[in-house]
Amino acid sequence: MRGRLRERFGDRVFDDIGQVDRGAIARVVFAERMQLDWLERLLHPRVVQEYLQWREDLGRLPNPPRVAVTEVPLLYEVGGDKRFDKVVVITAPAELRAERSQAAGELREARLIPDDEKAKRADFVYVNNGSLEDLDEFVAGVMQALTQ
Repeated sequence: MRGRLRERFGDRVFDDIGQVDRGAIARVVFAERMQLDWLERLLHPRVVQEYLQWREDLGRLPNPPRVAVTEVPLLYEVGGDKRFDKVVVITAPAELRAERSQAAGELREARLIPDDEKAKRADFVYVNNGSLEDLDEFVAGVMQALTQ
């Protein structure tokens, strides 16, 4: 896949030691929809296949876990919510997300489903603007609800 990225975008999306620079890719693809579409066609099928294989592997374990969690940043945008029994949306105010992200947020945000719409569709919702302890408490509550 690195070869395909280098072929498409050149060295500008790699750091000094040859690792993929996600921030550099974000600046390129969020500025030009055609580039983003190409990247998503490259990545999404691989990500879905990897997830489905992982889920199958978990199911084959002698004592499979009662809950398996997967982070999917574009879950609703790509229709991926159909593959899950329950959805948890964790959001934060736009200013706080911008502080936490290295990607070009203003370019990325324009194509996302609004948070209030995601919240309406989700089974659990948390606004992540507090402490790590608050987040841990929310996650513990979700896990308790899912394992009862």
